[in-house]
Amino acid sequence: MALNYSTKRILEILGKDCQILGAYDGSIRGIASLTEAESGDLSFLGNPKYRSKVADSQASVILVPNDYEETPKAGQLYLKLKNPSFALALICRDIEGKLLPKPSAGVHPSSVIEPDAEVSPEASIGAFCYIGSGAKVGASVLESHVTIGRAAVIGDGAYLFPRVSVGDYCEIGERNRVMSGSVIGSDGYGYEYHNGSHQRVPQIGNVVTDADVDIGANSTIDRARFGSTQIGAGTKVDNQVQIAHNVRIGQHCLIVAQVGISGSTVLGDGVIVGGQAGLGGHLKIGSGAMIAGGTAVLSDVEVQSKVRGYPAMPMMLFNRVAVLQRKLPDLFKRFDQLEKRVNSASNDL
Repeated sequence: MALNYSTKRILEILGKDCQILGAYDGSIRGIASLTEAESGDLSFLGNPKYRSKVADSQASVILVPNDYEETPKAGQLYLKLKNPSFALALICRDIEGKLLPKPSAGVHPSSVIEPDAEVSPEASIGAFCYIGSGAKVGASVLESHVTIGRAAVIGDGAYLFPRVSVGDYCEIGERNRVMSGSVIGSDGYGYEYHNGSHQRVPQIGNVVTDADVDIGANSTIDRARFGSTQIGAGTKVDNQVQIAHNVRIGQHCLIVAQVGISGSTVLGDGVIVGGQAGLGGHLKIGSGAMIAGGTAVLSDVEVQSKVRGYPAMPMMLFNRVAVLQRKLPDLFKRFDQLEKRVNSASNDL
């Protein structure tokens, strides 16, 4: 992926909150880590543990925090900022817009749109899409093979990547990004055992996502049994996540890969759930709670709590138990020795 970015353009993106040290007159041809960067590359110091790598880096332009005190080599430029990682994100956002420009408005001739569906003239509808009866599609982008169910709503600025499926009556909020293969509005897993067999319980609710929600690739959000499965504004869902029927997730939550959230569980605002964690059903997870990766949550979690383990326990308790577990082999060895000494003493009596 070849770039050709001037330092002038980078400074325009970063704005006035950027202190300039050194000089580099060439263009930026790539982005790389501090250790892998070559002349002509842009790099950054985002994690303090890599601070010692800056001085030896061959990058021509390096984004560093305001408290970094070393000076650049000749022909090298340091840009001092409050948050180098976010500054790099701003630059990458600009690059993304050039490498992956937004498709122009229009409907590909291979797509099928039911006569009573409403599609904004500013929308871009890619190849082999289907838009169902009564659906409303705003000024959004639907890449190829996207399916929109009957009476579904797609908000302005939403971007749906290939093979996304949005079920009947579901609502996708403004500026949502739904990655390839995701299914929004699949049936919730509902059955009742009756007369010797499992009878399907119809799932007649929907899914509603608020503004600025991201849904990762191959994730699934089930429609509600009744009412709505809800995803709050600004929440980011990673790849291969399963969100069950009637779950309600608050604003600005982070749900990392391969998480499973069982039905009717409620997450407050700002909750973070680490990868492969599993949450039982009908639970309440307090705002600001942090759930470590691989944790099994079987009961409610208090506001601002940090939990880890199987089953979930307070993070500090988990750490103490982990330390004690490592001591168990030595403890059992000492116990065996003590037992032998006691038995030997008993035999001598």
